[in-house]
Amino acid sequence: MSTLPVFRWRLAPDGYATRRQLRARDLRPGGQDVAAQLERPRRRGRPPLVAYLYRVDLAKPVRPMTAGRWRAHAAMMRARRTCPECRRDAGYVIPTSLGMCVQCAFPEEQRVA
Repeated sequence: MSTLPVFRWRLAPDGYATRRQLRARDLRPGGQDVAAQLERPRRRGRPPLVAYLYRVDLAKPVRPMTAGRWRAHAAMMRARRTCPECRRDAGYVIPTSLGMCVQCAFPEEQRVA
């Protein structure tokens, strides 16, 4: 296995981009391997933060959203908003820490108000 080139934070040469930077340009890695990495040093002996870089010239355009993908996305978001206790759409994504909507998690506080 060959080692990746390592660049200091904010000092990567042109032609490399992170996944987020590619997405901002409407690109995706497109199956290519990581080409390099950035390292941002941290204090107190902690390991550095690492960001992986991809070559922009090998990146491919983002696939367009089809009608089927939009339907699947809407169904996924609807499932995340539906409370498993009362089966109602809460209007927000149910917190995983509660596992149910706020009204079901704290019913006594809802009656007082």
